[in-house]
Amino acid sequence: MKTDIILCGVGGQGILSIATIIGEAAMNENLYIKQAEVHGMSQRGGDVQSNLRISSDPIHSDLIPHGGADVIISMEPMEALRYLPWLKKEGWIITSSAPFVNIPNYPDMEVIRGDLAKLPHVISLDIEKMAKEGGVPRSANVILLGAAQKALGLEYEKLEQAIRRVFARKGEAIVDANIKALAMGRAAQ
Repeated sequence: MKTDIILCGVGGQGILSIATIIGEAAMNENLYIKQAEVHGMSQRGGDVQSNLRISSDPIHSDLIPHGGADVIISMEPMEALRYLPWLKKEGWIITSSAPFVNIPNYPDMEVIRGDLAKLPHVISLDIEKMAKEGGVPRSANVILLGAAQKALGLEYEKLEQAIRRVFARKGEAIVDANIKALAMGRAAQ
């Protein structure tokens, strides 16, 4: 088993929380893991990206080569397209459909939707809307993780257990909200 994942979005959207949950779940499946993070001006809404590699065999590099990513999980649709050169031809994109317009020349959403529609494997969800309507407004990132579960090749129960461990110190209400968000994403895939 080997899965190379690019997690991307804008600062403050919970990319690193997703990476932590995936990493915890992978370790609990006795898999090897390597992670490399690139933080832009995250406090000002800048690009945040993380390479996450999980495998049943030892991993020698923490960076994913061009054309090597199995999955791109993106909290922002334009950011998903930014990392297309790293995606395998049959790779998956799991992305939020709602833009985070943080630059004056943000591309037209019809163009972005059209570019995503040309790709063979895309799941695009309005996770912000789903989170609000589902009563878990701060867990949109975990909804996206739930939608990516099958593409990641990790057991759903392991992700659920990882959420319990990662968020345990924040209290049962936070754990429950994130478990609910994971289930919502899984149901939407």
